[in-house]
Amino acid sequence: MNIHEYQAKAILREFGVPVPDGHVCYNSAGAREWAKRLGEGPWVVKAQIHAGGRGKGGGVKLARTADEVRLISREMLGMTLRTHQTG
Repeated sequence: MNIHEYQAKAILREFGVPVPDGHVCYNSAGAREWAKRLGEGPWVVKAQIHAGGRGKGGGVKLARTADEVRLISREMLGMTLRTHQTG
């Protein structure tokens, strides 16, 4: 079964396992707004794919401001992420 990280976190939450707060966003403006709602940064912006190596492929980045969350997510959304598993 392939599930995304956010889906796995939802399952873990159902069973009482503590997991960091987060939110799936489909546009950069929404990502910026959710960063503000989550509270003080830094935040980690992550691409959701069914493959390992997201960090090395550029799919996991640290943002120190809400505006940086917006910029990073704008770059990430719609990009083709190449990892050692995807080729």
